[in-house]
Amino acid sequence: MTGSMMVALFIASAVRMAIPLLLGTVGESITERSGHLNLGVEGLMMMGAASGYVAAYRTDNILIAMLAGMAGAGLGSLIYAFLTITMRTRQDVTGLALTIFGTGFANTLGKSLAGTTTSVRIRAFAQAQPLKPNLTAIADVSVLGPVLEFISAAFLQHNLFIYLSLLVAILVYWYLFHTRLGLHVRSTGENPSAADASGIRVTSLRYVHVVVGGMLCGLGGFYISVINVGTWLDDIIAGRGWIVVALVIFIRWHPLKAIAGSLLFGALEIVGFRLHQVPGIGSLPIFSQYFIDLYPYLMTIIVLVITYARKKAWQGPASLGQPYFREDR
Repeated sequence: MTGSMMVALFIASAVRMAIPLLLGTVGESITERSGHLNLGVEGLMMMGAASGYVAAYRTDNILIAMLAGMAGAGLGSLIYAFLTITMRTRQDVTGLALTIFGTGFANTLGKSLAGTTTSVRIRAFAQAQPLKPNLTAIADVSVLGPVLEFISAAFLQHNLFIYLSLLVAILVYWYLFHTRLGLHVRSTGENPSAADASGIRVTSLRYVHVVVGGMLCGLGGFYISVINVGTWLDDIIAGRGWIVVALVIFIRWHPLKAIAGSLLFGALEIVGFRLHQVPGIGSLPIFSQYFIDLYPYLMTIIVLVITYARKKAWQGPASLGQPYFREDR
């Protein structure tokens, strides 16, 4: 295998690893743009992964499984929204509680299916490559053939779900920055009192966007358990929800930048797996499994430190994390 093809396959693997991060980052960006800091992304992705996998195994229908994954995370988001919007509990504490609840709920729900795998039909969907071109006719062309082969191996040999996820990020960007309702979302995140005074229904808007953002996080969990892994494992999200929380800050709450940021972290995740395969000294590996388990949290800390070191960078919606009660204005 040539060096260029090795690079292409590395990029392809990074793209596959980036998709759950992308969906989670876009979903959390929607939530935080409306002014709510949800630290329960890990729990939401776990709930989406478990409910999606159970539905996939029981129904053998990829669409029902996808909807179930979104519904499971949507339920968790609705609980979070009720507590933080209606009851005005602290958003950071409630989000952490949601992570604990979601992880326990998912592990309990998926426990009965431990060791099972998805059906041949669903695995076929996960492996289908609708955009893969046939390059046989130009394979021997001196320049064009290798270039197109590289592009095909890196970007065009993925399942339909990956391309739909990229489309979701683009549509969310258009919604937030090129529609009137998107302007209302950003206004609410900056100053809910002024938004309320201008006629925007702040409470309803926040409820909708917290739940929708959580459902996208659940979709990322569904991708991991059903599409990427194809079996159920306890704690299957493995800290990716915390990476999402850091990524939202890293990409400055911008859905299009989430594509590049997620791809970067997908590549770093591949590097982390490769480090575990580095030969050690005698029977002792240089990079143990404990280091790999620490990897997501270590990268989260590094990104937060680098991001907040940029003093002039935008620090996010002004009302982020602050409860709003109409009678207080």
